[in-house]
Amino acid sequence: MSKKDLSLLVLILVVGTVVALINPRFLFVGNLSNTANQIGLFGIFSIAEAFIIIIGGIELSVGSVIALLGVLFIDLIVNHDVNWVVALAMIVAAGLVIGLVHGTLATRMRIQPFVVTLCGLLIYRGAARYYTEDATAGFGFGASFPTLEWLAAGRTNVLGFPLPHSVVALAVVAVIAWVVLHRSVFGRYLFAVGKNEEAARYSGIRTNRVIVSAYVICGGLTAFSAILIAMYTRSISPAVHGSFYELYAIAAAVLGGCSLRGGEGSIIGVVLGTVLLQVLQNLVNLLGIPSSLNFAVMGTVILIGVLGDQYLVHRRQRVGVAKGREQASVAAAPLERVKVE
Repeated sequence: MSKKDLSLLVLILVVGTVVALINPRFLFVGNLSNTANQIGLFGIFSIAEAFIIIIGGIELSVGSVIALLGVLFIDLIVNHDVNWVVALAMIVAAGLVIGLVHGTLATRMRIQPFVVTLCGLLIYRGAARYYTEDATAGFGFGASFPTLEWLAAGRTNVLGFPLPHSVVALAVVAVIAWVVLHRSVFGRYLFAVGKNEEAARYSGIRTNRVIVSAYVICGGLTAFSAILIAMYTRSISPAVHGSFYELYAIAAAVLGGCSLRGGEGSIIGVVLGTVLLQVLQNLVNLLGIPSSLNFAVMGTVILIGVLGDQYLVHRRQRVGVAKGREQASVAAAPLERVKVE
């Protein structure tokens, strides 16, 4: 765990303590379980977003993808009687294809990722609304999928605490993502491309493949998250479902140490960033603050994260310049002695 992650963990503990002192209901088992469930649901697509930010890109269509794929998943298992395992595989495959399209447009067509994913945000949201004729998609009366519901939205009693299965899913995804990002050659390629794509290309890295792969991973994880969220909400209004989820993901990634310039990031940090955001959300709810201020909180959090990143970059640059001058003076000292002699 890096110093950034430790600092974020300490901040979470401080904020949690303050919230508990202000309102003891924060420590109620039911509240903690619900907060943990939100962390699990939001953490998965935040990790997906982190892969894109690390390579120096951006993914703005996360919320719209969640809405569209959530609608399709419910339609497949409820209205078309598709086995939920097959439907799950189909939705994840659709997410992978979406990621592949985004990555291809960003690399082969050289379109800015911001433009590609912004268009995706509009297209997928519009497609979801058209597909349902702007109606709410959900489970009809008597429709039940006990195994799927237990796996996706159930809770298991662990030492008296109802542990949401979404947290278990997040833990599995986080471990796999951590290994991929921090313990594999592919992970080093992701960081190299994000730090300097041109230098990575000249060093022999197939940068286009790395970028496309990052978008494919993001699409697959977002699709998996869409299924979990659909099973949790049990109904989807395509006009608002998943709205601004991309902002939550970006905020969690930035708080977790991902630089919007690319080349930096930590899976542990992203998870901790998600925890902090949900604790802040819980604070807003417990204090009775209008929910409309949630977006103000998100904007403030992202701004603070970017300002912190700017400060750290400038500090590293100053330290690097100072070390360079010191090394140059040390190297020049013997030459000066030779001249004197």
